Amino acid sequence: MTPTENNTIVSVGVFLTRKGVGFMSASLAIILLLGLPARRVFEKLKLPGLLGMLILGVLIGPHGFNLLQDDMLQISSDLRSIALIIILLRAGLGIKKDDLKEVGSTALKMSCIPGLIEGLFIILASVSFLDFTFVQGGLLGFIIAAVSPAVVIPSMLKLMENNIGTKKGIPTLILAGASTDDVFAITIFSAFLGLYSGSHINIGIQLLNIPISILLGIMAGVIIGFILIKIFKRYHIRDTKKVLLILGFSILLNDLEAILKTNLQIASLLGVMTIGFVIIEKLPDVGERLSNKFNKIWVFAEILLFVLVGSQVDLNVALKAGGVGIIIILIGLIGRSIGVIISLLGTDYNWNERLFCVISYIPKATVQAAMGAVPLSLGVESGDIILAIAVLSILVTAPLGAIGIHYSAEKLLVE
Repeated sequence: MTPTENNTIVSVGVFLTRKGVGFMSASLAIILLLGLPARRVFEKLKLPGLLGMLILGVLIGPHGFNLLQDDMLQISSDLRSIALIIILLRAGLGIKKDDLKEVGSTALKMSCIPGLIEGLFIILASVSFLDFTFVQGGLLGFIIAAVSPAVVIPSMLKLMENNIGTKKGIPTLILAGASTDDVFAITIFSAFLGLYSGSHINIGIQLLNIPISILLGIMAGVIIGFILIKIFKRYHIRDTKKVLLILGFSILLNDLEAILKTNLQIASLLGVMTIGFVIIEKLPDVGERLSNKFNKIWVFAEILLFVLVGSQVDLNVALKAGGVGIIIILIGLIGRSIGVIISLLGTDYNWNERLFCVISYIPKATVQAAMGAVPLSLGVESGDIILAIAVLSILVTAPLGAIGIHYSAEKLLVE
């Protein structure tokens, strides 16, 4: 796309905004018209396309040129969730049973040990550098400690499609670990939030809820998967309608906590991936066709996901964290890297493969964009600093991790 064309598109966006066009369709048009060339430009530069879309989101979001209407921003969280569900379904439809058996116990360790150690490192660093209390440090630590499935999972699917690292099931390992990692981080964050507010929180019970949440997520995914299989066998339904049914059930599963109004965290992301896994295992031919359908939908969902994640980033807020914020984030990444190495002890992965797993666990974006402002909104002391470091963590780790995965995969992994 020429500079003239780019300027024309931006001018159209500015015109729509200034004229007060409040229709969400105008914002959607801007995202698509700018998102496609942004991805293409970065791919031409031999960089991950998602980086171009993230940067675009920052530029056109409310903290940049403000080209997106409020109605689009208000449903941004829901749109991002739906896009993430689509990529998780793709992931589930691409997982092989034998690979999952091979990495099962290691994936469980990868889902908790790196995040726990990273959270602890950040607590200690924030107490030392920011004079936080232990509880404030815990709030910061377990917002930052969550890896971003939105960044990691698409990268792993590309490796699976190109048969890179699949011989030892490395993409499957990271898929499974990254989809559950957030459950640990969010549950522990909630416990610290309860401690800060003075609620009588039993941390032991909160930690016990984690394996229960994982089991509930898997069970829900299995049940929904078998219900869908029964429907598909009993009724003749076109593949496009099958996709819509699967997507509808998956969205309901993801929103199950809000629907039931319970305090129990459910590993809904893992459950969504389980739906795809059950379908591909029981109906392989149907699963293959559905996987291709979701691949096509992902072209649209990917642009929405990354542009809208980028739109949540406020550079001015991130700058408030300064050098201390970067130091704390890097200390956390050291802790996470140690956790990954510990999780991989006893496996047959060589050091190149272990290094790749470390790199793959760097990106942060999803939880940090969604929850970074929660402490500030609840009146937590130093909530502004927590938000600043959360935003900074996206700016530092999402590009670093995405580029690292992109360039290291073929060098560090074999088939």
